Amino acid sequence: MRVLIASVDVFTVARIKLTLGKEKIMHDTTDLGEDGLHLAKLYEYDIVLYDVTRSEIDGHKMLQRLRDAQVDAPILILSGFGELDQRIKFLRFGADDVLTKPFDGGELLARIQAIVRRSNGHSQSMIRTRLVVNLDSRAVSVDDQPVNLTNREYAILELLSLRKGTTVTRESFLNQLYGGVDEPELKSMDVLICKLRKKLARATGGSHYIEAVWGRGYVLRDPAPRSGNMAQNASRDDAAARHGVGAN
Repeated sequence: MRVLIASVDVFTVARIKLTLGKEKIMHDTTDLGEDGLHLAKLYEYDIVLYDVTRSEIDGHKMLQRLRDAQVDAPILILSGFGELDQRIKFLRFGADDVLTKPFDGGELLARIQAIVRRSNGHSQSMIRTRLVVNLDSRAVSVDDQPVNLTNREYAILELLSLRKGTTVTRESFLNQLYGGVDEPELKSMDVLICKLRKKLARATGGSHYIEAVWGRGYVLRDPAPRSGNMAQNASRDDAAARHGVGAN
């Protein structure tokens, strides 16, 4: 998960960063001026946290600018305006939820997780293939047995799970894992995914559910009956990933 924090209040930013940091959630910060608007358009954020610190009218205008700029990420408003009619206006102007300040860090995290799940079509925190990915606890299991993953391996699987059935490009993975800072070569993603596949295959007795989509990226799919040909195809996928030719 990758979060954009838009605020000019250094104390609010510090508090949010502490909350996200404890959960190892990647985040960027901006004041959401022109540079912030460009940042929101440039990267595939899972959610934007917009701290309305000036006025209700300014908040509505910026929301409108974000939506007019085709920023499709869900937006959670953090607002000191607690009146019901003002919260309703934020929702009507394109916000996905409003959290009134002061707020509890645990509630903020729960709201973020719920909004991101819903925006990706998941009503519950558990995403299941045969694998079970718990988005709240950041845990992965197979048949109730935990699967130990590195932080980056989990981040890859989380992104694939949130977008299950949809192809995720290697560029998207790099944005989520590195955020434009010290990004490795694209082919390194194939190596990371190959390692993740091996761990999942060991846990499931041979299946990893991550398919390479030639020339595009990777997709997580629900289990399908395995035949001899399917097993051979899975082996070829792994070989392609090891040599960096699984996706462009």
